[in-house]
Amino acid sequence: MSRVQGTLRADRRTKNLIKRLRPGDIAVIHHADLDGMAARSLADAKVAAVVNAAMSITGRYPNQGPALLVDAGIPLLDNLGDNFFASAVRNDGRTAFVDGEKAVLSDGTIGVGRIMTRAEVAERLDAARANLGAELDAFARNTLSYLAEEKALLLDPVDLPSVATPIRDRHVLVVVRGEGYREDLRAIQEYLRDVRPALIGVDGGADALLEAGVRPDIILGDMDSVSDAALRCGAELIVHGYARGTRDAPGLERLRALNLAGKVFHVPGTSEDAALLLADGYDASVIVAVGTHFSLFDFLDKGRGGMASTFLVRLRIGSKLVDAKGIGRLWAQRRRPAGIEIAAIVVAALFPVIVIAQYSPFLQTLLNAARLWFQSATGGR
Repeated sequence: MSRVQGTLRADRRTKNLIKRLRPGDIAVIHHADLDGMAARSLADAKVAAVVNAAMSITGRYPNQGPALLVDAGIPLLDNLGDNFFASAVRNDGRTAFVDGEKAVLSDGTIGVGRIMTRAEVAERLDAARANLGAELDAFARNTLSYLAEEKALLLDPVDLPSVATPIRDRHVLVVVRGEGYREDLRAIQEYLRDVRPALIGVDGGADALLEAGVRPDIILGDMDSVSDAALRCGAELIVHGYARGTRDAPGLERLRALNLAGKVFHVPGTSEDAALLLADGYDASVIVAVGTHFSLFDFLDKGRGGMASTFLVRLRIGSKLVDAKGIGRLWAQRRRPAGIEIAAIVVAALFPVIVIAQYSPFLQTLLNAARLWFQSATGGR
């Protein structure tokens, strides 16, 4: 690998770091088991290199983030340790460079790690796949433990905040800025125009909706990853509170700083869970999810016990929850009939014309004139 130089940006929370990145920067993260969404965001920021103080693949499960960076041609220097990360934070905004398996900061600090090649990534992912059984067992145990503590989430009514947006018997689109959200939104543009669902943006999902050209009706979340512009777009603002401890919610402080008013929704789990419960609690007929967590790897990517609540919320909501990818495919098929169907429509449209021509003297004369003209024009052939 050739030497890479750029402005260093460091943050322990990758999603906060991404907001500050510029093309050509060197991103220093502290992100064990780098997930696909974080890696894609780093690649989209067009960073010159990524330096991870933690292990990008610990072997806990086969996370896809490192492969995405390597495939994008972005050098990934792995596992430089806590001491290097502390120095990187002190050198934030200064010039640094990555040369082979070394990262050198402007104050002279040198960190040594391991460059993640395609072969290295493939080898570690193979080893991680062998651990999936143990990881799934741990996830199942955590889910059962959470169920014992929070069974009310499945069984009891939820104390819903009042909303002005009509939801009952409507489709509701819940947008989370998760893996593949841009592709999902592009795939359902016709659905959005035809159905006009109520739109809930979960934190940064509100910005995703605005980027897609539509305004969210409700913004719900911790308010830590949504832009000021989105918060001021005119949507109803609902801060996700927490069931335990203080009855206040940290997100309210940000709204107050912006002179905005919001309501609080106290419910355990993630903000994604809260948005789904809000739509279900107000009797949405269908809940379409964009960028949310559906697969096993999606759950494991989050890497925290609270994801068990997401699993339980899906059990509660049941069949009314559908993934946007499925909606996009269905709407595309609805809009584009198969060739045989098109042929049948054409034949059906021509059938009355043919019947009328058989019994109409005028059309018979017109067809005979056309036939004689054609013979004359082609020399009688």
